[in-house]
Amino acid sequence: MKRILITGINSYLGKSFKSYMESFPGYSTVSISMRDGSWREEDFTGIDAVYHVAGLAHSDNGRISPEKAQMYYSINTDLTLELAKKAKREGVGQFIFMSSAIVYGDSAPIGQRRMIDRGTRCSPANCYGDSKVQAELGLKRLEDERFRVVILRPPMIYGPGCKGNYPVLSLMARRLHFFPQVDNQRSMLFVGNLMAFVKLMIDNNESGTFFPQNAQYSNTSALVALIAAAHGRKIRLVRGFTWALKLLGVFTPLVNKAFGSLSYDMEMSGYPRGEYRLFSLEESIRITEGAQ
Repeated sequence: MKRILITGINSYLGKSFKSYMESFPGYSTVSISMRDGSWREEDFTGIDAVYHVAGLAHSDNGRISPEKAQMYYSINTDLTLELAKKAKREGVGQFIFMSSAIVYGDSAPIGQRRMIDRGTRCSPANCYGDSKVQAELGLKRLEDERFRVVILRPPMIYGPGCKGNYPVLSLMARRLHFFPQVDNQRSMLFVGNLMAFVKLMIDNNESGTFFPQNAQYSNTSALVALIAAAHGRKIRLVRGFTWALKLLGVFTPLVNKAFGSLSYDMEMSGYPRGEYRLFSLEESIRITEGAQ
């Protein structure tokens, strides 16, 4: 029986993984909250792996206060390392940390492409990304042959009940009759594929840095069209709005985040010890939209 501790008892990824693992015999999962100090009193003895997803999520609300910036480091860096040290001290063999593609910085502006490969260096554009980088560095210093560290740097994650940019695109796909045609390219990761990947990390007692993504790149305009189709609608993609989107991008980072390009080289994301990309882009959209 493998025992897995999940942090973030009410988090989207924490709840998703706990639900996913319930269908497999031979595993026991327990979820804990990191919101107060009570987790420090938990006994980690006998835990095989910690899946750490609790953290302060990224906000796109422009400039943040120094107090909020410090919160990113306190929660995403310091608390992560405190948890990892406790896990190591009490005999946990593996620590899986949810980092993010945001450690590489922002998306390329509209009309440009940005492809991340194994030679791309981390260059976080904000304190959220840097807090993840600092946590990664601290975790690597803790790693040894008895305490294996897995760092996951996924792109945008989506699935039923997710938060972030996807629900906004879904709403537009269900309401609009027209949508801008933009030829961008983005890596994405369906939550079902991520859950399969995390299970493989545990089953194979992995360590290292990984870059899971769907088997297909996505395009914002085509994605909106797929979402509309899942609801039996047809949305017309219209060219000629690129200039307006570029102008809006000067005033808000949300535009480049939605319509800019940021993708992983597919070579980075293959995994030779098991298949995790169980759902195609089209199938995952139908599941997310409740159409399957």
